[in-house]
Amino acid sequence: MTPLVPQNYRRKLLPVDLALNGLVPFAMLFAFVFAITLHSAPPRAAQAPSPALLILEKDDSMLAVADPVTFKIVGRVAAGADPHEVAASSDGKTAYITNYGAFGTPLHTLSVVDLVTLQARPAVELGALLAPHGIENVGGKIYFTAEGSKALGRYDPATDKVDWILGVGENRTHMLVVAPDANRIFASDVNSDAISIFDRDKNADASGWRQTRVAVGKGPEGFDVSPDGKELWAANSHDGTISIIDLTSRAVVATLDVKTKFANRLKFSPDGALVLISDLGTGDLVVLDAHARKEIKRLKVGSGVAGILLDLDGSRAFVAASRDNFIAVIDLKTLAIVGKIPTGRGVDGLAWAVRK
Repeated sequence: MTPLVPQNYRRKLLPVDLALNGLVPFAMLFAFVFAITLHSAPPRAAQAPSPALLILEKDDSMLAVADPVTFKIVGRVAAGADPHEVAASSDGKTAYITNYGAFGTPLHTLSVVDLVTLQARPAVELGALLAPHGIENVGGKIYFTAEGSKALGRYDPATDKVDWILGVGENRTHMLVVAPDANRIFASDVNSDAISIFDRDKNADASGWRQTRVAVGKGPEGFDVSPDGKELWAANSHDGTISIIDLTSRAVVATLDVKTKFANRLKFSPDGALVLISDLGTGDLVVLDAHARKEIKRLKVGSGVAGILLDLDGSRAFVAASRDNFIAVIDLKTLAIVGKIPTGRGVDGLAWAVRK
């Protein structure tokens, strides 16, 4: 029977033809088939390391996931509009991101990222809770400030609902710290020049919380609670000072003139020995001896120095240079920059994700 092909048709001989005719070993045929299979197989999804360094690239609206050992970005995921701060779930498998929007167009969502598959999930709708900013995971629940609504909120991933809202009544409640037992919450009220302290107290009023307002310097934004829980240090962005609050008396016991131009974040080292302050105005990282309450180092990092994250073992600090698009890695023993992680634009909010 004559094959139905043109007379001038010549098919290029493949390794399978040659093998069937005894012209090449079957080992070569196997290698050819394996190569074709490997080339045509779908690419594996990127895997986030554990621990993973979560980096918000605000101007690109992306979440970058980095390996803190190799300093390599392993993946990027859309983080929603104007992402500012990020927190990870207790099992390290999910990231929650505040979509801020600031003053003109305050937003009202938390973006959600699956850190196992490195894919975006549907955002959490916050309704009337506007301009979410500071965010923390405590006890498996996601606490956040709602700056545009003068409130704090809490999202429960188990029920997929905002299950708690507390009015603050101050102006521009920006960052927060939640105690490990969730019975005390601290927040910075930037435009009220105050720190708010909330204590769970069923006898206080119908809310079940008692609020203490502590006046500090001008424009407190970044702040932290000392690891021993005895003090709160607030970086006052508008007057270049640090207010130190004794958490027993709930009063300012010291004011340090650190001469920052626009302090952004303040973090204690895990051992409580150092305090790190990022200065947006100068590009410096100011390092203080927490016990002596004096400056020991002023390190030039870059332009727009913002977010600070301490390593899990307290050996390094990761500091965002938002206008230079990198993360500086700083050895806390030598107080020297020992590496850089190139990033996208407007890098700022940082967090750890530890998969369990």
